[in-house]
Amino acid sequence: MASCTAFHLLLLPFLLLIIQSPTNANLEGDALYALRRAVKDPGHVLQSWDPTLTDPCTWFHVTCDGDNRVTRLDLGNAKLSGSLVPELGKLVRLQYLELYMNELMGPIPKELGNLKSLVSLDLYLNNLTGTIPASLSKLSNLKFLRLNGNRLTGRIPRELTKLESLKILDVSNNDLCGTIPTSGSFSKLTEESFLNNSRLEGPELMGFVRYNAAGRCK
Repeated sequence: MASCTAFHLLLLPFLLLIIQSPTNANLEGDALYALRRAVKDPGHVLQSWDPTLTDPCTWFHVTCDGDNRVTRLDLGNAKLSGSLVPELGKLVRLQYLELYMNELMGPIPKELGNLKSLVSLDLYLNNLTGTIPASLSKLSNLKFLRLNGNRLTGRIPRELTKLESLKILDVSNNDLCGTIPTSGSFSKLTEESFLNNSRLEGPELMGFVRYNAAGRCK
């Protein structure tokens, strides 16, 4: 009896792995399929995204790791139109979210701040509106944040200066306002990161305007 119990205990981690793996795949597949439902795809680049398949790792433009968890989504210049979906925040091992040069509209979901493994967030050259979510400051591994060429408004969240891994930030060619934060990781950025935002003032380090000044954000 004791040897039988020990055998079952040894099997338990493997059984849990078998049970968990399809669950994670289904969860991530549902998240990706939510994106497919939210966009128009005239080029049929998402044709392989079949919700009846339990493993999204077989879909085109999706890369997974050895645990069959989604790590990369490559849909740049794919002629997609529509909106981003909050379900993308469930892809917790995602490292690269590449959705640049499409015709995406609407806000950047705050749930993208849940992507703790994210290294690169490329949403440039779309038609995104609304503000830059402060929740992106939770992306401690983020190195590349490119949001240029959209129609984003509001202030640059000061919380983003806490992104210690950030190497490249580009929010140029939007309609941002207020002053430019210059502390933390922003201290190494150049003015090219912020060009062509006619209501953007600063940088705050100059001392002429405070970050929380009203500026032209009204």
